Amino acid sequence: MRKLRRKKWIAAAVLSAMLSGQTAAPLAYADRPNNDNQTATPIKHVILIIGENRTFDHVFGTYVPKTGQTVHNLLSEGMVNPDGTPGPNFDQAQQYQATDTTSYTINPAKGAAFTSLPAPNVGGPTSPYFDTVAAAEALEPALPLADYYMLTIGGTGITGGGVDTRFTVGGPLANGPFDITDFVSYDDYTGSPVHRFFQMWQQVDCDVTKATPGNPSGCQNDLFPWVETTVATGSNGKPEPTGFKGEGSIAMGYYNNLQSDVPYFTGLAQQYALSDNYHQAIMGGTGANHIAIGYGAEIYWANPDGTPGTPPANQIENPNPQSGTNNFYTQDGYSGGSYVNCADSTQPGVAPIIAYLSSLPYSPFNGGDCAANSYYIVNNYNPAYLGTGQELYVGGPSDFTIPPSTQPNLGLLLSANNVSWKYYGEGWANGTETGEELPNAGGYCNICNPFLYSKQIMTDPTQRQNLTGIHQLYADIQGDTLPAVSIVKPDGFLDGHPASSKFELFEAFSHNIVDMVQANPKLWSDTAIVITVDEGGGYYDSGYIQPIDFFGDGTRIPMLVVSPYSAGGRVVHDYYDHVSFAKFVEANWGLPVISDRSRDNLPNPIASENNPYVPTNGPAIGDLMGMFNFGHGDHGRGSKDQNGSRNQHGRG
Repeated sequence: MRKLRRKKWIAAAVLSAMLSGQTAAPLAYADRPNNDNQTATPIKHVILIIGENRTFDHVFGTYVPKTGQTVHNLLSEGMVNPDGTPGPNFDQAQQYQATDTTSYTINPAKGAAFTSLPAPNVGGPTSPYFDTVAAAEALEPALPLADYYMLTIGGTGITGGGVDTRFTVGGPLANGPFDITDFVSYDDYTGSPVHRFFQMWQQVDCDVTKATPGNPSGCQNDLFPWVETTVATGSNGKPEPTGFKGEGSIAMGYYNNLQSDVPYFTGLAQQYALSDNYHQAIMGGTGANHIAIGYGAEIYWANPDGTPGTPPANQIENPNPQSGTNNFYTQDGYSGGSYVNCADSTQPGVAPIIAYLSSLPYSPFNGGDCAANSYYIVNNYNPAYLGTGQELYVGGPSDFTIPPSTQPNLGLLLSANNVSWKYYGEGWANGTETGEELPNAGGYCNICNPFLYSKQIMTDPTQRQNLTGIHQLYADIQGDTLPAVSIVKPDGFLDGHPASSKFELFEAFSHNIVDMVQANPKLWSDTAIVITVDEGGGYYDSGYIQPIDFFGDGTRIPMLVVSPYSAGGRVVHDYYDHVSFAKFVEANWGLPVISDRSRDNLPNPIASENNPYVPTNGPAIGDLMGMFNFGHGDHGRGSKDQNGSRNQHGRG
């Protein structure tokens, strides 16, 4: 009945406009004021597409830019050769063994380098999720028709878990980055490295005594396999299993752009703008990084009145090693241990990070979080609300759900300033979050929607209308009703998360949206599509990391801007992280910052002539304006041939 009434209202609105001689406003906004067109640049629509769990080197490690451009990656640094074999500087990426048996440290005592990498463990479905293209098309709505076959291929063929024998053919892996497609196809599912908060601080191994002019943070990125094999996805308070080997060394794998891997995004990089200095905002995984996108900061455990409180004891992280183990954490896991009081240096795991930040040649962001008596979420917990507005939080040590948050966020900022916005999450199903899922795979990512944590949004039916699904995105693109700011999240099949998805599926999901926008010339002429992932997923990366505050930054991740105003195939070296998206929105629409504690308060980076990657005024993050060339916008549709695709939710 609602659809029928809406059709009548639309017809009446159009008829009224015709009779009055006025031009009808875009129907989606006809009944409300908006400032969508009050922009500092020609960009009137920005779409942020967020995939999952890949570092820059993992995706663009052998990318060769257009003539006149430079890039920092495995190939340019000589760590690998174009054919994927070890390069002349291969040893610069070698990984070490270490010892941490008493209390947690982010730079444990290193021993010898691995003689060869520990064997990767298997991950992903034994058989593909779908037997036929027809079955995939019947459930999954978000792929180009030519790409549904990708959901019917790529199963590991390995049952029972353990070592991924596909990577042991030919003997042990050399100690350094390896080309994944030397062993499996780009079409195949592979394992997922560990990448939780305290684990990632150890993986990147930051020590200011190891700082150099080119790497003033001293983050050495040399403990990825050691962390994988000593703690992996977490102990959750249980004793270390006999023969524990973690997830092996899949973290050192990368795809080879010169061997036809990552074809669509490689084509986009050649035609539009690629950042080789964009970072995950928070050390660790999916939930915390999506929160950073929405809030510009992390959120704390809240009392019913919204003030900071103390979570149940079993939900507070303790990364100190269990007695008799080497780095097997005391309390860490998906069902226990995800909050940290980073203002209290006596709390487990806090002092080593604070000591390191204090040793840096600049002061960390003092707006940041780490307010007194506040426990911040650093890993994945369910949000407070279902998409329908139903509150899910009930409290107690067995409720691994974040209480409702009243902290400021980007959605509230946009609404307060009459700038339209939507969060499009695939699998939304009218807020029931039950679309596009099988019993053990696919589905809506609730921890990826930062606005499901917000009490102000989720208890307000009008605000909740800004949360919707992928079908509405397609309708808004095709119907010229796209809001000014859009955030888009694929479901678990297509998000590119290792093991549960494949990166080619995220490429295809993004391809579908880019093609749809470009097919609407009016929309394409003033739109920027930002394509990135939430975090590095625990994969190795060789790039600089700028420590901003207790929570990050973390490793580089891929980021592309596809727009008539980003055409040219440039590689941009300005320092960015996820909060740069909020800074762009604020700069473009003339908005204030989210809050006095959010990272959008940070200045834009100033780079030295000798090193464009390291801000001289750190901590600093850019506003993405460097990704555009507004003086030379190419208003054409772009080359479809160059950008053509190939002729558990398990998020960490």
